[in-house]
Amino acid sequence: MLKGKVAVVTGSTSGIGLGIATALAAQGADIVLNGFGDPAEIEKTRAGLALAHGVKATYDGADLSKGAAVRQLVENAVSAYGRIDILVNNAGIQHTDLIENFPPEKWDAIIALNLSAVFHGTAAALPHMKKQKWGRIINIASAHGLVGSASKSAYVAAKHGVIGLTKVTALETAGLGVTANAICPGWVRTALVEKQITAIAAKDGVDQEAAARELLGEKQPSLQFVTPEQLGGTAVYLCSPAAEQVTGASISVDGGWTAR
Repeated sequence: MLKGKVAVVTGSTSGIGLGIATALAAQGADIVLNGFGDPAEIEKTRAGLALAHGVKATYDGADLSKGAAVRQLVENAVSAYGRIDILVNNAGIQHTDLIENFPPEKWDAIIALNLSAVFHGTAAALPHMKKQKWGRIINIASAHGLVGSASKSAYVAAKHGVIGLTKVTALETAGLGVTANAICPGWVRTALVEKQITAIAAKDGVDQEAAARELLGEKQPSLQFVTPEQLGGTAVYLCSPAAEQVTGASISVDGGWTAR
C-alpha cells in the first residue's frame, strides 16, 4: 500500500517508534530511522528492517532537542529519497516530580523534545507534502494528552500541546491531500514505562510483574499493555485510503483509560 512512499519516524530505534517503522516498512514504505542507542545495535536494526521488508532504510542520529536539527532531519530525508510522505513524531522523554520540585532544566528538556520537535518537524515537512499533494503527519501523543496525572506536569503539558498542534495542522492542510492526526497510547511497556514499574516495585517491595499489574490497575481497565505492533497498525490505517478524511483526530489506543 505504501510502496514508493518515504516515512521519517523519530525515536524509532526501539519501542513504539520501531513498531511503527516496522509496520510502515511492511507496507512498502522506505524508512528513515532516528534515535539514540548503541551504534552496532542501530545498524543491526536498520539492516534487518531493510532486508525483512525489501525497502530502503537509513538512519539519521539528529538530536531532536534542537529545532534546527529536527528541520535538518527532514531535509536530509528529502535529499536522500527525493520526497517525504509520512512524518511520525514519536520521540519523547519523561520525568516525574511535584510542580514545586520539578527541575526547570527537566521541564525545558521535555517541552523541547516532546512538543517543540513536533512543531519543527511538521513545519519542515509540510511544504514538501503540500507540493506533492499527499502527506501524513502522525503525532504520537498519549492518554496524557487527554487527561492529567499528578507529578507529570511537563509531560502532560507537552502532550496536550501536541494534540492542539495536531488540530491546527489539520485545519491548515484541510483539502490539500495532507492529514494530521494524533495517536494517544495508554501504557506501553517501553523503557520509559519500565522505569516507572521499577519505581513502584521498589516503593512497595514487590517484583516487576506485581508492580506492572499495579500500574495497569490504576489507569488501564483492560489490564493489558498496548503493544508497539498495535500502534503500528493504527499508523498504517492513518496512511490508508480509508483514512483520507480522518484529520485532526486524537485516536485513543489505551485499553479504556480515557473512557472513564
